[in-house]
Amino acid sequence: MKKFKNNLKTCLAAAFCLFFMAFSRPSDLVEESLFLQKIFRDHYDDAYEIPALKRYELNITNSGFCRYKCFYGNGKVEYFSFNLRKFKTIDYYGNDKNGTVVLRTAGDDVIVQTYNDRKQGDLDSMANYMTIPLKNIEPQDLNDLSVRLTRINAQLLAQK
Repeated sequence: MKKFKNNLKTCLAAAFCLFFMAFSRPSDLVEESLFLQKIFRDHYDDAYEIPALKRYELNITNSGFCRYKCFYGNGKVEYFSFNLRKFKTIDYYGNDKNGTVVLRTAGDDVIVQTYNDRKQGDLDSMANYMTIPLKNIEPQDLNDLSVRLTRINAQLLAQK
């Protein structure tokens, strides 16, 4: 009978642990992706682009994709996308007034598509980095950006 009680206690303790672990989350991907989108939206430098940039879309999804689409006045559209599981490092070239953040991946994991380009036509290719122009960004914001991207990368790799 004593052995049965010990086994029952062990099983109940394990069941409670599994139950509580199932409903806990270390860090929410939604919060991380919203933070990244806010940083990019607040500091995006739309005056950086040489051809007149009509508008842009920059989305970081809670499923781990970073998508960046530029629409130019001449009709040209550039699209960049990669899975944050493939994120490797972040570099910043510039100063606190304006610069470019470079998101590097482990290999040629960035999808690059160009539409309506009158000179070269429609192109599909792969790259190992994606650049985003930023302005008025503090070093602490860049550090937060790096930490959050690394954290999302680790969470996505853990889910795999």
